[in-house]
Amino acid sequence: MNIISTPLDGCVVIEPRVFADERGYFFESFNAEAFVRATGQRLDFVQDNESFSRYGTIRGLHAQRGEAAQAKLVRVLFGSVLDVVVDARQGSATFGQHVAVELSAKNKRQLLVPRGCLHGFSVLSETATFFYKCDNYYDKSAEIGVSYKDPALGIDWRIPAGEEVVSEKDQQLPLFSGLFV
Repeated sequence: MNIISTPLDGCVVIEPRVFADERGYFFESFNAEAFVRATGQRLDFVQDNESFSRYGTIRGLHAQRGEAAQAKLVRVLFGSVLDVVVDARQGSATFGQHVAVELSAKNKRQLLVPRGCLHGFSVLSETATFFYKCDNYYDKSAEIGVSYKDPALGIDWRIPAGEEVVSEKDQQLPLFSGLFV
């Protein structure tokens, strides 16, 4: 696998080795030993999640705080998304900064979202199936979130104004500055 660093510490893009021929393709989407060698991180994934969304959907920005914090290894099984990670780790040199990476069934890239970072994505294709591994169980009482349209974050979700599909819950999320008050 090929590891591509991002400006956020611990947040990396993973490109698998794909073996393709006239029959199709094969790739190893996860191997714990190879993952540790490549990233230097040993994560014990305990929960897998999958979502299906239509074009224009923006999910996020979400995280869990405290002992319930989760690292996530995310990828797209069908379609294409713009995946966004915002550093919400107080004291981090990149606190408040974000990275955005296009993940698709075609490029087979994965993104490692470190604990303490907010995560979200927008669907760029007609539909998308999104899959992620988590190193901690979901805990509703530990949920936190930030508005996807927070101007201070300056995220270009690549969805034209008026075409966003956002849950009522996500529309009510506070600005990033409100998380730490």
